Order: sequence, then structure tokens, then C-alpha cells
Amino acid sequence: MIKKMKSFFLVAVASLTLGVPMLVPVLGGVASATIKSSLCTGVNNATGTAGDNCGTAGTSGTTDLSGIASKIVNIFSIIVGIVAVLMIIYGGFKYITSGGDSGNVSGAKNTLIYAIIGLIIVALAQIIVHFVINTATTSTTGIS
Repeated sequence: MIKKMKSFFLVAVASLTLGVPMLVPVLGGVASATIKSSLCTGVNNATGTAGDNCGTAGTSGTTDLSGIASKIVNIFSIIVGIVAVLMIIYGGFKYITSGGDSGNVSGAKNTLIYAIIGLIIVALAQIIVHFVINTATTSTTGIS
């Protein structure tokens, strides 16, 4: 029974890990169009203007290197963060089902520790990359 639960949990985690990133661009495109139209409607009602043009704020995509790097780091951080949270859940499941066996308990503790360390590394990487990007863009705009 435990082996069936473990295999089911591993299949579920693997399918979520591989399946969710494929759905994000599709859902993001639908959500962003709906959100943009809702925001433009609200802005037009508040300002008393007609039409669906609500200005250029937020509509100009960042095509420079810092914007692209920032987006890549954000997407990578989200994926790694989801995997780390799933590993924390898996480690907790292993800990609960260990049955007091010292080998299984230590394996579950290691899973939990490494998942938490992974979350900390992702957070620090996010901070470091954004600091470097902000410093690089500030220094290049300050020179000219």
C-alpha cells in the first residue's frame, strides 16, 4: 500500500512539474488580455475617455537585455520554487510514513533540509540577479 502511494505521489509530482510549465504561457496570454481589457475599461471610466486605448503604461514590452534576463530569472525561480515546495511536501510525507525507521527518517530529514536550502538559494539568486541588473542599468544610464 505504501509503495503504491509513493509511486502515485511521484507520478503526480512529475506530471505537475512537467505539465504546469507548458500551461503557463497559454494561461498567461488569456489572463493578460482579460486583465488588460478590464484595466483599460477602468482607466477609461475613471478618466472619462472613450475607446480601448488606455495609454502606453505597461504595454511597452521590455526588449533590452536586462528585461529579458529579469524575466528568465523570474520564470526559472518560479519553477524551482514550485519544485522545492513539492519536495518539502514529499519530505514531510516520507517523514510521516517512515514508521520510526532511522534510515527513512534521516532520508526524509535530508529531503526537507535540501529543499529548504534550495528555496533559500533561489531567494538569494533572485536578490543578487536583480541587484546586478539594477546596478548595471543604473551605471550605464548614468554615464551617458
